Amino acid sequence: MHLQLSRPLAVFDLETTGVNLAVDRIVELAIVKILPDGSRVVKRKLINPQIPIPEAASEVHGITNDMVKDAPVFKQVANEIRQFLDNCDLAGYNSNRFDLPILAEEFLRAGLNFDVSNRFLVDVQKLYHMMEPRTLGAAFKFYCNKELENAHSAEADAAATFEILESQLQRYPQVGNTLESVIKFIGEEQIVDFARRFVMENGVEVFNFGKHKGKPVTEVLKLEPQYYDWMMKGDFPLHTKQKLTEIFNRTMLRKA
Repeated sequence: MHLQLSRPLAVFDLETTGVNLAVDRIVELAIVKILPDGSRVVKRKLINPQIPIPEAASEVHGITNDMVKDAPVFKQVANEIRQFLDNCDLAGYNSNRFDLPILAEEFLRAGLNFDVSNRFLVDVQKLYHMMEPRTLGAAFKFYCNKELENAHSAEADAAATFEILESQLQRYPQVGNTLESVIKFIGEEQIVDFARRFVMENGVEVFNFGKHKGKPVTEVLKLEPQYYDWMMKGDFPLHTKQKLTEIFNRTMLRKA
């Protein structure tokens, strides 16, 4: 069954300097515009974000600072892109939560309004998650072809999780069959605190919330030590406070 279109559909994807909607910028934009007759027009541009591209972001999308240093900034191509998207409905993958908000921010920085009020906004990821639920029971059915009995019983859920893991290793032999090989395949998440108030960026703990989001924790504690007291008195998990104290003590030792 082919998609029937009454006007062009612009399927777009962005590569960015990061995932912070307020501060991160576009480094690559690609649009595949499908016309009602089925023909396609493609537009792709590298964009100079005017801020450094973090190494972690380059590792994901392969775009480096050197690659975009001579590329146009978004403001220089904003009107061209807006015209290309004119009278189009929009689609993407996780686009309504990420790509579209980032794109709208860039247009506003360029002094242009990007009105989507009369467009269809199709997020393909949302349809995928609706049709292929991401619950433990759905995973048990998919990988083990069995219904999960006593769902939400802790013992049944734990046993089913292990059975799913073993089925995954059989289905995806490239993953290997040791915990070390599994971690190597999926990547080991660098956890600072379990509430994710801090995250690791380039080997440094940074704030993941509030007015200091994206700033190294040690730098903030040096310049604003009272922020430590505020967090310790605040409604934060004990594990977050524990990790904050570890970083604070380490920071104070360095100052001494």
